[in-house]
Amino acid sequence: MKSIPSWVAAVAVALVSVSASAQEIKISHQWKANADGRDLATRVFVKEVNARDPNIKFRIYPAQSLGIKPVAQLDALQNGTLEMAVFPMSYAVGKAAEFSIIIMPGTVPTLEHAMKLRGTPFQKKLQDLAHANGIHIVTWWWTPGAFATKDREIAGPKSVAGLKLRAADPTFETMLKAAGASVINMPSTEIYPSLQSGVLSGTLTSAKTFVSMRLYEQTKFATTPGKYALWMLMQPLVMSKQHWDKLTPAQQKIFEEAAAKSDEYFLGLQREAVSDMEKEYKKAGAKVREMTQAEYDQWVALAKDTAWKEFATKSTTAKDLLDALLAVK
Repeated sequence: MKSIPSWVAAVAVALVSVSASAQEIKISHQWKANADGRDLATRVFVKEVNARDPNIKFRIYPAQSLGIKPVAQLDALQNGTLEMAVFPMSYAVGKAAEFSIIIMPGTVPTLEHAMKLRGTPFQKKLQDLAHANGIHIVTWWWTPGAFATKDREIAGPKSVAGLKLRAADPTFETMLKAAGASVINMPSTEIYPSLQSGVLSGTLTSAKTFVSMRLYEQTKFATTPGKYALWMLMQPLVMSKQHWDKLTPAQQKIFEEAAAKSDEYFLGLQREAVSDMEKEYKKAGAKVREMTQAEYDQWVALAKDTAWKEFATKSTTAKDLLDALLAVK
């Protein structure tokens, strides 16, 4: 059998590179352009990629402008009709319950702890789970969150009894139900009208979302994280696995370098997010308090007996993910 001439192989590699670069990469998300940190960090990522390879073309579609609902983005990523999205990973639990690990209450108490998870066996196991479900996690963006309600301060677990809350994840909801709350599942885009209509009496979501979606207009009591965050959600930029695999190794390296830059930028924004939330709530005349250490400890004790325990029984993968997460101190 004749060997392929070296020049033919070189041309083939070049053609693959050109095809990956020539196609416009669509990035979809649900937040306001040039306002929400997730949109801003996406633009940093694109800028950093283009600084390294201007031939890679992107187009960002903020505020659902591509016509794809937040949760439905996963289907589009899996079938390859969408290349990239900023995707709260809890939206994927309908496809794989193991994705609840990225919002497990009381397991990622600070942004600094979230950054420690990079490069650990936990990150590898999470990426393996993503690949098995048709996506590749590109960035490492985590958002601290908080409680806000229409008519009651939230303290320890007993304080949520009787409330109708949104928490963004079934496993998290298990803990809230054990504390006596009713739970309603919905994407963050539906929180404002649901609070307005009375479908919800309160919500947990990221500190940035409280501000960017003006939720302080519909809630008058906010309990922000104190030293530790009970609610911490991974909301990364992800890529369709089939499109990631079409990138050349050099392009993948560029994406990884750009992601690292966007990670640092996003981390800085999230450090400011809680104080921004507190400022906007106080400006709106709401009552703002921090969760005390004792209250946080009560929630974590409840989480261990409910959310953590339930999650670990879902599958071997779930237990391995939880063990790997808890192993990082």
